[in-house]
Amino acid sequence: MEFKQTKLENGLTVLAEKMPASRSLALGFFVRTGSRDEQPKISGVSHFLEHMMFKGTPRRSALEVNLEFDQMGAKYNAFTSEENTVYYAAVLPEYQERVLDLWADLMRPALRDEDFNVEKGVICEEIAMYKDLPQFDVLDRGRRLHFGEHGCGNSVLGTVESIQNLSSAQMRVYFEQRYAPDNMVLACAGQVDWPRLVGQARQLCASWQAQGARRELSDFRGTGKKESVSKKEVLRTHICLICAAPSAQDELRYAAGVLSNIIGDDTGSRFYWALVDTALADTAEMDCESADGIGAFCTYISCDPQQAQKSVEIVSNVFNSIRRDGVTDQELQASKNKIASAMTLGGELPMGRLVPLGFNWVYRQEYRSLADELKKLQSVNLDDIQQLLHQYPLEPVTVLGLGPGESI
Repeated sequence: MEFKQTKLENGLTVLAEKMPASRSLALGFFVRTGSRDEQPKISGVSHFLEHMMFKGTPRRSALEVNLEFDQMGAKYNAFTSEENTVYYAAVLPEYQERVLDLWADLMRPALRDEDFNVEKGVICEEIAMYKDLPQFDVLDRGRRLHFGEHGCGNSVLGTVESIQNLSSAQMRVYFEQRYAPDNMVLACAGQVDWPRLVGQARQLCASWQAQGARRELSDFRGTGKKESVSKKEVLRTHICLICAAPSAQDELRYAAGVLSNIIGDDTGSRFYWALVDTALADTAEMDCESADGIGAFCTYISCDPQQAQKSVEIVSNVFNSIRRDGVTDQELQASKNKIASAMTLGGELPMGRLVPLGFNWVYRQEYRSLADELKKLQSVNLDDIQQLLHQYPLEPVTVLGLGPGESI
Protein backbone atom coordinates (compact mmCIF):
# COMPACT_ATOMS: atom_id res chain seq x y z
CA MET A 1 0.00 0.00 0.00
CA GLU A 2 1.14 3.53 -0.75
CA PHE A 3 -0.56 6.67 0.55
CA LYS A 4 -0.65 9.92 -1.41
CA GLN A 5 -2.06 13.28 -0.32
CA THR A 6 -2.13 16.85 -1.54
CA LYS A 7 -4.26 19.94 -1.07
CA LEU A 8 -5.28 22.27 -3.88
CA GLU A 9 -4.99 26.03 -3.48
CA ASN A 10 -8.74 26.31 -2.82
CA GLY A 11 -8.59 23.82 0.06
CA LEU A 12 -9.79 20.64 -1.66
CA THR A 13 -7.89 17.66 -0.21
CA VAL A 14 -7.02 14.85 -2.63
CA LEU A 15 -6.11 11.43 -1.20
CA ALA A 16 -5.20 8.05 -2.63
CA GLU A 17 -4.33 4.63 -1.30
CA LYS A 18 -2.56 2.76 -4.09
CA MET A 19 -3.27 -0.98 -3.98
CA PRO A 20 -0.95 -2.55 -6.59
CA ALA A 21 -2.64 -5.97 -6.49
CA SER A 22 -6.10 -4.50 -7.09
CA ARG A 23 -7.75 -4.69 -10.49
CA SER A 24 -10.29 -1.94 -9.86
CA LEU A 25 -10.52 1.43 -8.17
CA ALA A 26 -13.05 3.25 -6.01
CA LEU A 27 -13.37 7.03 -6.05
CA GLY A 28 -15.56 9.39 -4.10
CA PHE A 29 -16.22 12.90 -2.86
CA PHE A 30 -16.68 13.26 0.91
CA VAL A 31 -18.63 16.38 1.87
CA ARG A 32 -18.45 17.30 5.56
CA THR A 33 -22.11 18.16 5.91
CA GLY A 34 -25.23 16.46 7.22
CA SER A 35 -28.29 16.95 9.39
CA ARG A 36 -26.09 18.06 12.31
CA ASP A 37 -25.25 21.20 10.34
CA GLU A 38 -28.86 22.17 9.59
CA GLN A 39 -31.09 24.73 11.24
CA PRO A 40 -34.67 23.58 12.07
CA LYS A 41 -36.24 25.57 9.24
CA ILE A 42 -34.16 23.68 6.64
CA SER A 43 -34.24 20.26 8.35
CA GLY A 44 -33.58 17.51 5.81
CA VAL A 45 -31.86 19.75 3.25
CA SER A 46 -28.61 17.71 3.20
CA HIS A 47 -30.42 14.51 2.25
CA PHE A 48 -32.70 16.37 -0.20
CA LEU A 49 -29.60 17.89 -1.81
CA GLU A 50 -28.06 14.43 -2.23
CA HIS A 51 -31.08 13.51 -4.38
CA MET A 52 -30.78 16.73 -6.38
CA MET A 53 -27.11 16.12 -7.21
CA PHE A 54 -28.17 13.35 -9.60
CA LYS A 55 -30.73 15.49 -11.46
CA GLY A 56 -28.22 16.82 -13.93
CA THR A 57 -25.71 19.60 -14.46
CA PRO A 58 -25.30 22.40 -17.00
CA ARG A 59 -23.34 19.84 -19.08
CA ARG A 60 -25.41 16.70 -18.55
CA SER A 61 -29.06 15.76 -18.14
CA ALA A 62 -30.14 13.26 -15.48
CA LEU A 63 -30.54 10.63 -18.20
CA GLU A 64 -27.03 11.29 -19.51
CA VAL A 65 -25.62 10.94 -15.98
CA ASN A 66 -27.20 7.53 -15.51
CA LEU A 67 -26.22 6.37 -19.00
CA GLU A 68 -22.60 7.35 -18.46
CA PHE A 69 -22.33 5.48 -15.16
CA ASP A 70 -23.95 2.50 -16.88
CA GLN A 71 -21.58 2.62 -19.87
CA MET A 72 -18.59 2.47 -17.50
CA GLY A 73 -20.10 -0.48 -15.65
CA ALA A 74 -19.78 1.56 -12.46
CA LYS A 75 -21.13 0.48 -9.09
CA TYR A 76 -22.14 3.87 -7.74
CA ASN A 77 -24.30 5.46 -5.08
CA ALA A 78 -24.40 8.10 -2.35
CA PHE A 79 -25.48 8.39 1.27
CA THR A 80 -26.23 11.13 3.78
CA SER A 81 -25.71 10.84 7.53
CA GLU A 82 -25.84 13.19 10.47
CA GLU A 83 -22.37 14.48 9.57
CA ASN A 84 -21.37 13.55 6.02
CA THR A 85 -22.66 13.21 2.49
CA VAL A 86 -20.61 10.77 0.39
CA TYR A 87 -20.69 10.13 -3.36
CA TYR A 88 -18.80 7.10 -4.63
CA ALA A 89 -18.24 4.73 -7.54
CA ALA A 90 -16.20 1.60 -8.19
CA VAL A 91 -14.91 1.15 -11.75
CA LEU A 92 -12.19 -0.51 -13.81
CA PRO A 93 -8.90 1.45 -13.74
CA GLU A 94 -9.20 2.55 -17.37
CA TYR A 95 -12.24 4.65 -16.38
CA GLN A 96 -10.48 6.67 -13.67
CA GLU A 97 -10.47 9.91 -15.67
CA ARG A 98 -13.98 9.44 -16.98
CA VAL A 99 -15.55 8.73 -13.58
CA LEU A 100 -13.75 11.68 -11.97
CA ASP A 101 -14.95 13.96 -14.78
CA LEU A 102 -18.50 12.78 -14.14
CA TRP A 103 -18.38 13.12 -10.35
CA ALA A 104 -16.68 16.54 -10.49
CA ASP A 105 -19.42 17.71 -12.85
CA LEU A 106 -22.10 16.37 -10.51
CA MET A 107 -20.53 18.26 -7.61
CA ARG A 108 -21.66 21.43 -9.39
CA PRO A 109 -25.31 20.55 -10.17
CA ALA A 110 -27.93 22.56 -12.02
CA LEU A 111 -30.41 22.56 -9.08
CA ARG A 112 -33.32 23.37 -11.38
CA ASP A 113 -36.60 24.52 -9.82
CA GLU A 114 -38.64 22.00 -11.83
CA ASP A 115 -36.50 19.11 -10.52
CA PHE A 116 -36.66 20.54 -7.00
CA ASN A 117 -40.46 20.67 -7.01
CA VAL A 118 -40.81 17.10 -8.33
CA GLU A 119 -38.27 15.72 -5.87
CA LYS A 120 -40.14 17.23 -2.92
CA GLY A 121 -42.84 14.62 -3.42
CA VAL A 122 -40.25 11.85 -3.60
CA ILE A 123 -38.66 12.95 -0.32
CA CYS A 124 -42.02 13.20 1.45
CA GLU A 125 -42.86 9.67 0.27
CA GLU A 126 -39.50 8.47 1.61
CA ILE A 127 -40.19 10.06 4.99
CA ALA A 128 -43.59 8.33 5.12
CA MET A 129 -42.00 5.00 4.13
CA TYR A 130 -39.40 5.17 6.91
CA LYS A 131 -42.03 6.21 9.45
CA ASP A 132 -43.71 2.90 8.64
CA LEU A 133 -40.50 1.04 9.58
CA PRO A 134 -40.55 0.78 13.40
CA GLN A 135 -36.81 0.08 13.68
CA PHE A 136 -35.97 3.30 11.84
CA ASP A 137 -38.65 5.30 13.64
CA VAL A 138 -37.57 4.26 17.13
CA LEU A 139 -33.89 4.99 16.43
CA ASP A 140 -34.73 8.38 14.92
CA ARG A 141 -36.92 9.28 17.90
CA GLY A 142 -34.35 7.85 20.31
CA ARG A 143 -31.55 10.04 18.97
CA ARG A 144 -33.76 13.09 19.15
CA LEU A 145 -34.67 12.28 22.77
CA HIS A 146 -31.07 11.57 23.75
CA PHE A 147 -29.42 14.60 22.14
CA GLY A 148 -32.19 17.10 22.84
CA GLU A 149 -31.22 20.46 21.32
CA HIS A 150 -27.79 19.20 20.23
CA GLY A 151 -27.36 19.01 16.44
CA CYS A 152 -26.68 15.26 16.52
CA GLY A 153 -30.35 14.76 17.35
CA ASN A 154 -31.46 16.24 14.02
CA SER A 155 -33.28 13.85 11.71
CA VAL A 156 -31.43 13.09 8.47
CA LEU A 157 -34.69 13.00 6.51
CA GLY A 158 -36.25 16.04 8.14
CA THR A 159 -40.04 16.23 8.41
CA VAL A 160 -42.79 16.47 5.83
CA GLU A 161 -43.42 20.01 7.06
CA SER A 162 -39.78 21.12 6.80
CA ILE A 163 -39.42 19.62 3.31
CA GLN A 164 -42.66 21.14 2.05
CA ASN A 165 -41.63 24.57 3.37
CA LEU A 166 -38.08 24.38 2.01
CA SER A 167 -37.38 26.66 -0.96
CA SER A 168 -34.95 26.10 -3.80
CA ALA A 169 -33.26 29.39 -2.85
CA GLN A 170 -32.58 28.06 0.66
CA MET A 171 -31.09 24.88 -0.81
CA ARG A 172 -28.82 26.87 -3.14
CA VAL A 173 -27.52 28.96 -0.23
CA TYR A 174 -26.85 25.80 1.80
CA PHE A 175 -25.10 24.20 -1.17
CA GLU A 176 -22.89 27.25 -1.70
CA GLN A 177 -21.84 27.28 1.95
CA ARG A 178 -21.31 23.56 2.52
CA TYR A 179 -20.25 22.09 -0.84
CA ALA A 180 -17.09 24.18 -0.82
CA PRO A 181 -13.68 22.69 -1.66
CA ASP A 182 -12.32 23.45 1.81
CA ASN A 183 -15.16 21.32 3.23
CA MET A 184 -14.61 18.36 0.88
CA VAL A 185 -12.22 15.46 0.34
CA LEU A 186 -11.64 13.62 -2.94
CA ALA A 187 -10.45 10.09 -2.14
CA CYS A 188 -9.44 7.19 -4.35
CA ALA A 189 -8.37 3.62 -3.52
CA GLY A 190 -7.15 0.75 -5.67
CA GLN A 191 -5.31 0.81 -9.00
CA VAL A 192 -4.83 4.59 -8.95
CA ASP A 193 -2.85 6.72 -11.38
CA TRP A 194 -1.88 9.41 -8.87
CA PRO A 195 -0.32 12.03 -11.17
CA ARG A 196 -3.35 11.91 -13.46
CA LEU A 197 -5.72 12.07 -10.50
CA VAL A 198 -4.10 15.23 -9.13
CA GLY A 199 -3.72 16.85 -12.53
CA GLN A 200 -7.35 16.23 -13.44
CA ALA A 201 -8.56 17.38 -10.00
CA ARG A 202 -6.73 20.67 -10.50
CA GLN A 203 -8.23 21.06 -13.96
CA LEU A 204 -11.80 20.28 -12.90
CA CYS A 205 -12.01 21.67 -9.36
CA ALA A 206 -9.58 24.59 -9.12
CA SER A 207 -12.31 27.13 -9.92
CA TRP A 208 -14.42 26.09 -6.94
CA GLN A 209 -14.42 28.81 -4.29
CA ALA A 210 -13.51 28.21 -0.64
CA GLN A 211 -16.16 29.30 1.88
CA GLY A 212 -14.57 28.69 5.29
CA ALA A 213 -17.34 26.27 6.28
CA ARG A 214 -17.43 25.47 9.99
CA ARG A 215 -19.22 23.05 12.30
CA GLU A 216 -20.28 23.77 15.85
CA LEU A 217 -18.59 21.14 18.03
CA SER A 218 -19.66 20.39 21.59
CA ASP A 219 -19.68 17.25 23.69
CA PHE A 220 -22.96 16.14 25.26
CA ARG A 221 -23.54 13.16 27.53
CA GLY A 222 -27.25 12.85 26.77
CA THR A 223 -30.51 13.76 28.45
CA GLY A 224 -31.03 10.38 30.15
CA LYS A 225 -34.77 10.77 29.53
CA LYS A 226 -37.25 7.90 29.35
CA GLU A 227 -40.20 8.00 26.97
CA SER A 228 -42.80 5.60 25.59
CA VAL A 229 -44.64 6.07 22.30
CA SER A 230 -47.84 4.17 21.54
CA LYS A 231 -48.44 3.01 17.96
CA LYS A 232 -51.38 0.62 17.80
CA GLU A 233 -50.55 -0.56 14.29
CA VAL A 234 -47.14 -1.86 15.45
CA LEU A 235 -47.19 -5.51 16.58
CA ARG A 236 -43.79 -5.71 18.30
CA THR A 237 -42.26 -3.37 20.85
CA HIS A 238 -39.14 -1.60 19.58
CA ILE A 239 -36.71 -0.12 22.09
CA CYS A 240 -33.79 2.27 21.65
CA LEU A 241 -31.30 2.86 24.48
CA ILE A 242 -28.49 5.41 24.08
CA CYS A 243 -25.60 6.48 26.29
CA ALA A 244 -22.39 8.46 25.75
CA ALA A 245 -19.35 6.98 23.97
CA PRO A 246 -15.96 8.21 22.69
CA SER A 247 -15.76 10.58 19.75
CA ALA A 248 -14.19 9.88 16.35
CA GLN A 249 -11.07 11.73 17.54
CA ASP A 250 -10.67 9.67 20.73
CA GLU A 251 -8.28 6.68 20.65
CA LEU A 252 -10.67 4.94 23.06
CA ARG A 253 -12.96 4.43 20.03
CA TYR A 254 -11.16 1.14 19.37
CA ALA A 255 -11.95 -0.12 22.87
CA ALA A 256 -15.51 1.17 22.46
CA GLY A 257 -15.93 -0.83 19.26
CA VAL A 258 -14.70 -3.96 21.02
CA LEU A 259 -16.95 -3.40 24.04
CA SER A 260 -20.08 -2.78 21.96
CA ASN A 261 -19.33 -6.00 20.07
CA ILE A 262 -18.96 -7.95 23.33
CA ILE A 263 -22.25 -6.57 24.61
CA GLY A 264 -24.38 -6.45 21.49
CA ASP A 265 -23.03 -8.36 18.49
CA ASP A 266 -25.76 -10.34 16.70
CA THR A 267 -24.06 -13.64 17.61
CA GLY A 268 -22.24 -14.73 20.74
CA SER A 269 -22.65 -11.47 22.66
CA ARG A 270 -24.07 -10.91 26.13
CA PHE A 271 -27.28 -9.55 24.63
CA TYR A 272 -27.49 -12.56 22.34
CA TRP A 273 -27.27 -15.10 25.18
CA ALA A 274 -29.45 -13.12 27.60
CA LEU A 275 -32.18 -11.96 25.21
CA VAL A 276 -32.15 -13.67 21.82
CA ASP A 277 -31.11 -17.20 22.76
CA THR A 278 -33.70 -17.18 25.56
CA ALA A 279 -36.41 -16.03 23.10
CA LEU A 280 -37.16 -12.87 25.10
CA ALA A 281 -36.27 -10.74 22.06
CA ASP A 282 -35.93 -11.42 18.36
CA THR A 283 -33.27 -8.71 17.96
CA ALA A 284 -30.88 -7.24 20.54
CA GLU A 285 -27.91 -5.32 19.17
CA MET A 286 -25.52 -2.59 20.28
CA ASP A 287 -23.23 -0.36 18.19
CA CYS A 288 -20.78 2.40 18.96
CA GLU A 289 -21.33 5.50 16.83
CA SER A 290 -18.24 7.71 17.08
CA ALA A 291 -18.88 11.16 15.63
CA ASP A 292 -17.20 14.57 15.39
CA GLY A 293 -16.28 15.47 18.97
CA ILE A 294 -19.04 13.26 20.38
CA GLY A 295 -20.16 9.63 20.45
CA ALA A 296 -22.95 7.28 21.49
CA PHE A 297 -23.51 3.64 22.35
CA CYS A 298 -26.80 2.77 20.66
CA THR A 299 -28.84 -0.33 21.54
CA TYR A 300 -31.82 -1.61 19.59
CA ILE A 301 -34.24 -4.29 20.80
CA SER A 302 -37.31 -5.80 19.17
CA CYS A 303 -39.50 -8.03 21.31
CA ASP A 304 -43.01 -9.12 22.25
CA PRO A 305 -44.80 -6.29 24.10
CA GLN A 306 -45.20 -8.58 27.11
CA GLN A 307 -41.44 -8.97 27.33
CA ALA A 308 -40.51 -5.30 26.88
CA GLN A 309 -40.09 -4.38 30.52
CA LYS A 310 -38.14 -7.53 31.28
CA SER A 311 -35.88 -6.94 28.29
CA VAL A 312 -35.01 -3.43 29.48
CA GLU A 313 -34.27 -4.81 32.95
CA ILE A 314 -31.92 -7.41 31.46
CA VAL A 315 -30.10 -4.69 29.51
CA SER A 316 -29.68 -2.80 32.78
CA ASN A 317 -28.34 -5.97 34.43
CA VAL A 318 -25.85 -6.50 31.59
CA PHE A 319 -24.61 -2.92 31.91
CA ASN A 320 -24.31 -3.24 35.70
CA SER A 321 -22.36 -6.48 35.33
CA ILE A 322 -19.98 -4.90 32.83
CA ARG A 323 -19.42 -1.90 35.10
CA ARG A 324 -18.86 -4.12 38.13
CA ASP A 325 -16.78 -6.95 36.68
CA GLY A 326 -15.56 -5.78 33.29
CA VAL A 327 -15.14 -8.34 30.50
CA THR A 328 -13.21 -11.59 30.25
CA ASP A 329 -10.05 -12.36 28.25
CA GLN A 330 -12.07 -14.81 26.18
CA GLU A 331 -14.71 -12.21 25.33
CA LEU A 332 -12.03 -9.65 24.50
CA GLN A 333 -10.16 -11.90 22.06
CA ALA A 334 -13.30 -13.24 20.39
CA SER A 335 -14.56 -9.71 19.82
CA LYS A 336 -11.26 -8.48 18.36
CA ASN A 337 -11.16 -11.51 16.04
CA LYS A 338 -14.67 -10.84 14.74
CA ILE A 339 -13.97 -7.17 14.10
CA ALA A 340 -10.59 -7.95 12.51
CA SER A 341 -12.17 -10.51 10.17
CA ALA A 342 -14.81 -8.03 9.02
CA MET A 343 -12.21 -5.28 8.52
CA THR A 344 -9.87 -7.56 6.57
CA LEU A 345 -12.55 -8.98 4.32
CA GLY A 346 -13.85 -5.51 3.55
CA GLY A 347 -10.36 -4.08 3.11
CA GLU A 348 -9.44 -6.54 0.36
CA LEU A 349 -11.48 -4.46 -2.10
CA PRO A 350 -10.92 -0.79 -3.02
CA MET A 351 -14.54 -0.01 -2.16
CA GLY A 352 -13.94 -1.42 1.31
CA ARG A 353 -10.97 0.89 1.80
CA LEU A 354 -12.48 4.04 0.31
CA VAL A 355 -14.77 4.96 3.21
CA PRO A 356 -12.17 4.39 5.99
CA LEU A 357 -9.63 6.33 3.90
CA GLY A 358 -11.99 9.28 3.49
CA PHE A 359 -13.34 9.33 7.03
CA ASN A 360 -9.89 9.05 8.65
CA TRP A 361 -9.04 12.29 6.89
CA VAL A 362 -12.40 14.02 7.41
CA TYR A 363 -12.32 13.39 11.16
CA ARG A 364 -8.61 13.32 12.04
CA GLN A 365 -6.59 14.52 9.02
CA GLU A 366 -4.57 11.32 9.15
CA TYR A 367 -3.92 8.18 7.14
CA ARG A 368 -4.08 4.71 8.63
CA SER A 369 -3.61 1.64 6.50
CA LEU A 370 -5.60 -1.52 7.10
CA ALA A 371 -2.53 -2.94 8.85
CA ASP A 372 -2.39 0.14 11.11
CA GLU A 373 -6.07 -0.21 11.99
CA LEU A 374 -5.70 -3.92 12.75
CA LYS A 375 -2.69 -3.23 14.96
CA LYS A 376 -4.65 -0.62 16.94
CA LEU A 377 -7.56 -3.02 17.28
CA GLN A 378 -5.43 -5.94 18.43
CA SER A 379 -3.65 -3.74 20.99
CA VAL A 380 -6.89 -3.18 22.93
CA ASN A 381 -6.54 -4.83 26.34
CA LEU A 382 -8.53 -5.21 29.55
CA ASP A 383 -7.01 -2.04 31.01
CA ASP A 384 -8.29 -0.10 27.99
CA ILE A 385 -11.78 -1.47 28.61
CA GLN A 386 -11.60 -0.39 32.24
CA GLN A 387 -10.40 3.08 31.25
CA LEU A 388 -13.26 3.29 28.76
CA LEU A 389 -15.82 2.29 31.39
CA HIS A 390 -14.37 4.83 33.81
CA GLN A 391 -14.86 7.64 31.30
CA TYR A 392 -18.02 6.28 29.65
CA PRO A 393 -19.80 4.13 32.27
CA LEU A 394 -22.85 3.24 30.13
CA GLU A 395 -24.96 5.73 32.07
CA PRO A 396 -27.08 7.75 32.15
CA VAL A 397 -29.14 5.87 29.57
CA THR A 398 -31.80 7.46 27.39
CA VAL A 399 -34.65 5.02 26.67
CA LEU A 400 -37.31 5.28 23.96
CA GLY A 401 -39.91 2.56 23.57
CA LEU A 402 -42.31 2.30 20.64
CA GLY A 403 -45.06 -0.29 20.47
CA PRO A 404 -48.76 -1.09 20.66
CA GLY A 405 -48.91 -0.03 24.33
CA GLU A 406 -47.01 2.20 26.74
CA SER A 407 -45.23 -0.64 28.55
CA ILE A 408 -41.68 0.74 28.91
